[in-house]
Amino acid sequence: MRKRIFLLAILISFCVSIFSQQTDAKLAWWKEAKFGLFVHWGLFSVAGGEWKGRPSKGGEHFMLYEKIPLKEYATIAKQMNPTKFNADAWVKAAKDAGMKYIVITAKHHEGFAMYNSPSNDFNIVKASPYGKDPMAMLAKSCKKYGVKLCFYYSLGRDWADPDVPTNWPTKGGRSNTWDYPNEDAKDFSKYFERKVKPQVKELLTQYGPVGVMWFDTPELINKEQSKELRELIVKLQPKCIINERIGNGEGDFNVSEQKLNKSAAAKPWESCITISRQWGFNKYDTTYKSPEVLVRNLIEVASADGNFLLNVGPNGEGEISQQSLSRLVLVGEWMKVNGESIYGTHAWKEQGEKTAIEKEQKAVSDKNTMKDVFNDATSQKTPADIRFTAKGNVVYVFVRSWKSQEALVKAMAAGKENIQSVQLLGYKGAVEWKQTEEGLAIKLPANYAPMLPIYTFKVTL
Repeated sequence: MRKRIFLLAILISFCVSIFSQQTDAKLAWWKEAKFGLFVHWGLFSVAGGEWKGRPSKGGEHFMLYEKIPLKEYATIAKQMNPTKFNADAWVKAAKDAGMKYIVITAKHHEGFAMYNSPSNDFNIVKASPYGKDPMAMLAKSCKKYGVKLCFYYSLGRDWADPDVPTNWPTKGGRSNTWDYPNEDAKDFSKYFERKVKPQVKELLTQYGPVGVMWFDTPELINKEQSKELRELIVKLQPKCIINERIGNGEGDFNVSEQKLNKSAAAKPWESCITISRQWGFNKYDTTYKSPEVLVRNLIEVASADGNFLLNVGPNGEGEISQQSLSRLVLVGEWMKVNGESIYGTHAWKEQGEKTAIEKEQKAVSDKNTMKDVFNDATSQKTPADIRFTAKGNVVYVFVRSWKSQEALVKAMAAGKENIQSVQLLGYKGAVEWKQTEEGLAIKLPANYAPMLPIYTFKVTL
């Protein structure tokens, strides 16, 4: 009996090891990529933050917050005609910004599919005057520019379907209770069979290779359904990876929404952050993060071994705002010089030094009580600090928003690291440095100023 238990334990351990190796292999491109574009686009983009001549409540969730009947909400589709949509322009903007993949909302909580969905007529091809499939165009452009196409799918919320109960923050708290008031009569399994599985299958069979199935709001999906959905994805596209919001521990990587992790985690993770205040286009949204803050966020995430997914919200005509595009251009220029310090790197033994920013972030997060719409807990401040990433025998030292002419890297004091050389990315001259018991002292070249106040030193050990 003991021998059987022992052999069973070995078999289970072997299977877990094989599964882990297969997952690691699938995640390899994603871990190397580090940086992606998130796109929130739907009927909410047409409304643009306005309803019946006044600012609407709830951003891209305004159907819920305004309790708009489905029949009335569906009339927005009659106005959706994104004639200015240019898939090549979107993908090239992402590529030029240094992004390696795009995650786009194939179906958000409103239940409207932004692609040709044979299983459900509430989609952009059949229910709008546009009559074309933007996802097919994006797939073609992604292939052209070598960018991975990935799909977002709202899993546990769908306000166009009568069988989607929710339990956050309370029973029925994110359900369509004005059209379908009987929460107890809703049967998630009917929605799962009727809409989720067919649409996921469509997304994985109509557009070629899909890098990620990025689910949102698992809500009341059960363990068996999450497992079945994963098996469906793996069967159709074995190389496709899945985020944790498929539910019940069936995902390949975790998601940190609108916040930056303070340290590396055991499981691969991704931080999704808005470029402005809101996820979807809103004409009243004028608060945009500066290019410096965006690059700081990218570094912060990379230093903690994560991926950075930066969101933009195109308008109903299919245009990404100039405020977003101008920032992507500057981030891209920084990446052209400093990309090697991000791509394919991992967390070093230290994430950073002078972590006042983390205390400030927590204070912002603690004040943030609405976690469903305006849930940005990232810092907009730019305190002087140091962060690290690593690759092979190289450690990249980011000296951020520095005010003095010398930086002291305490983690690289004499006796701690054997330093061979120090270079400044983007600077052709020699860098003056010395190692003491206090740390690695680096002089910032007086005749060089980076395009953003962030110096990236390549330290070879």
